[in-house]
Amino acid sequence: MSHGKGVGHLRRSLCASMMPRKWISVLLLLQLSCHFSPGSCGKVLVWPTEYSHWINMKTILDALVQRGRPITLFELMGKAEMWLIRSYWDFEFPHPLLPNFEFVGGLHCKPAKPLPKEMEEFAQSSGENGIVVFSLGSMVTNMTEEKANEIASALAQLPQKVIWRYDGKKPDTLGPNTRLYKWIPQNDLLGHPKTKAFITHGGANGIYEAIYHGIPMVGLPMFADQPDNIAHMKTKGAAVRLDFNTISSTDLLNALKTVINDPSYKENAMRLSRIHHDQPMKPLERAVFWIEFVMRHKGAKHLRPASHDLSWFQYHSLDVIGFLLACVATALFVITKCCLFCYQKFAKAGKKKKRE
Repeated sequence: MSHGKGVGHLRRSLCASMMPRKWISVLLLLQLSCHFSPGSCGKVLVWPTEYSHWINMKTILDALVQRGRPITLFELMGKAEMWLIRSYWDFEFPHPLLPNFEFVGGLHCKPAKPLPKEMEEFAQSSGENGIVVFSLGSMVTNMTEEKANEIASALAQLPQKVIWRYDGKKPDTLGPNTRLYKWIPQNDLLGHPKTKAFITHGGANGIYEAIYHGIPMVGLPMFADQPDNIAHMKTKGAAVRLDFNTISSTDLLNALKTVINDPSYKENAMRLSRIHHDQPMKPLERAVFWIEFVMRHKGAKHLRPASHDLSWFQYHSLDVIGFLLACVATALFVITKCCLFCYQKFAKAGKKKKRE
């Protein structure tokens, strides 16, 4: 299979894939590892923005290391000639970028599919009030009973129906408007016309699915990139942030009422969604293009900054600083010697005159 056909097949398989979205970055890297030898791999680096994805990336990198000489993650990053960043300007704040950086945020997002029959009936039973989707991601499926009861108590006071991804003991305060599921089709729920709000931990996948479908958020960040992700959404007016460790039922209820009843949150979420959709090329297509570009040209050295080839002391200009300090020290030494010489000369001349 040729490089172009191989990645073309990857593009089709990713678009039609039913597997969890979090594996897309890893699949891209896996596909590259099949086409590049150990000595030439690392031309394209898919940069995950979520901590859980780094765990997957490390597993893949460990496997790649076994094929060739030992290499550190820092060295591999330095050899990358093209960086695919899982972010975009709908999420990021304005800042300069190097020419070998390309944003591919939201490459896993796609239009919503029909919900399972039982879940669809529950959503439709909400009437005009709609539904709230609640998920803390794949790494947090359980919590203390006290915390679960606090959250369930707040959700029970909502006029909306709530679909909560939760695998723990059923809370005692769970209301009739809330249903628990061990797994939910998150993208399909966020794209459902009845969805009014999304309670999220702030993972990159969930953030981008909410942006894609224009859903305001209540953020409960816990670790890694999550606080920063929610801070971005809060600044852009599409989310309210709460502290998961100190949250009360009143806090959660007020936050949900704010993002649901204040039209500015929905308007801002839809504005971000329009920005995301208004691109000349879809994120997945852009990622595939640049991967194939690197394959066709056997790298992208014309885009790669020379700073990656500098040693640490060159990168921090320590050699230049050392040279300048040496020049200053030499100049001070010469000036000092000249002053001492002049002083001694004039001092001797003065003493000679006094003697005469």
